[in-house]
Amino acid sequence: MSATVVEAARAFLGTPYRHQASTIGAGCDCLGLLRGVWRQLYGDEPMAVPAYRADMRDPLNAAALRLAAERFLLAETGPLEAGQVLLFRLNGAAEPKHCGILVSADRFIHAQERLGVIEANLTEGWSARISGRFRFPDLPLPSGERSERSDG
Repeated sequence: MSATVVEAARAFLGTPYRHQASTIGAGCDCLGLLRGVWRQLYGDEPMAVPAYRADMRDPLNAAALRLAAERFLLAETGPLEAGQVLLFRLNGAAEPKHCGILVSADRFIHAQERLGVIEANLTEGWSARISGRFRFPDLPLPSGERSERSDG
């Protein structure tokens, strides 16, 4: 499964950064990367994603990324492995506001403003900001998990 996730994430490399988008080649943000990989793996997204702000100062939805990861992904506690989803806290925030996908124990793919979707080193700085690790559910997705459809 991890090789499939990495292949799906790598398909987004070079995609420009576009807030709230999730389309290979056209644009995506960090959440859009996860949404796009989900669609490649399972088809429909598990829920409609509400509008969200790009500036990370949205107190109404501060925990939304973490809560969605806990609902739709599986928590990881073992070693860092390719295919895992990483959640990151940024700028001292209590809740994660950024995400990416590991391609090896020391590299990950994420969408970054002005750079688009890139593969980057998981430096000490990035590692210190990790607030959660998850993995995509095994294929096929258990029945009933696709009940809330998104057209994104």
